Amino acid sequence: MTPDVPRVDRSALLEAAAVRAVVPDASDPAVAASLRTLVDLSGIRPLRVVVDAGDGVAERTAPAVLGTEAGLPALPLEVVLVGVAPGGTPAARAADLLDVDNLRDLGAAVVAHGADLGLAFDADRCVVLDERGDAVSPSAITALVGLREVTRELRAGRTPTVVHDVLISRAVPDLLGAAGARTLRTPVGRPALEAAMAEHDAVFGGEHDGRYHVRDLVPAGVLTAMHVLAALGSQRHPLSVLAEVYQPYVTSGQLSSRVSDVAAAWARVVDAYVDKQGAGPVSVDELDGLTVAHWDAHPQWWFNLRASSTEPLLRLTVEAADDDMMVKVRDDVLALVRSDEEI
Repeated sequence: MTPDVPRVDRSALLEAAAVRAVVPDASDPAVAASLRTLVDLSGIRPLRVVVDAGDGVAERTAPAVLGTEAGLPALPLEVVLVGVAPGGTPAARAADLLDVDNLRDLGAAVVAHGADLGLAFDADRCVVLDERGDAVSPSAITALVGLREVTRELRAGRTPTVVHDVLISRAVPDLLGAAGARTLRTPVGRPALEAAMAEHDAVFGGEHDGRYHVRDLVPAGVLTAMHVLAALGSQRHPLSVLAEVYQPYVTSGQLSSRVSDVAAAWARVVDAYVDKQGAGPVSVDELDGLTVAHWDAHPQWWFNLRASSTEPLLRLTVEAADDDMMVKVRDDVLALVRSDEEI
């Protein structure tokens, strides 16, 4: 079972996170060269990759790290930059890499160019789209990159630790634990994950919203992208097939319910699943919100219920070993949450 990082004061985490080293610019030739030594892309099969350069970070970084603008040898990559207006200025677009319109445009470009994948990244976030223009789960990326970093640590004779938040798929601790790694769960949010990484000297960390963290003082966003390119280019299957290996379970995603009485809705779920254990014996923790798990026996499922700190919302995430069980748990918990609401 994945150990949990003990509950800590969030204000202390925020203060600790504010005192962190500045990550170097990956467009600098020396930094680009260092990244090339961390992830070797020289022997992969030829790939065509579409990169969203609209936020300016990838516009500078991709040609330096994946191309030859930093004076490095050419890689077997054809890099297509999109999201840049004529004259090289960023096109008008939303700043968030996960913006629906941004992802739609990037996905369309992947298909239009017949690319093997699409990438959008900044300092610590990396969004990956497969050859169909569909988003690859951050949980799958965490497992894929985590396994590669774990392998490197084991070869160096070190015991690797990988950190992830409570909403990441159970595939991550399952796959990494089998590979010889220790995994730790943290509350959702960058401060908690960074604090856990520092405390436990973790080699890699992943969040459910596509933010990644590395122990080395390098940009995690581009390093994550490079690991994905290396994994994809080292085998013959398309990314949509490869990603399934790292995300074998079925998730609901994060579902929000606006309720008039958060405490009452919460209590109904606790009564049904924890007090009465109507779905069978479960493990329960409150590391961040309420996590109820039936993962050590069949049928396998778990859910997390979190309350918004600013709105009368409850956010539900469900995962199960198969689609039928995920839907059953999802619908049952949502019915409890929303039983007093007009739907």
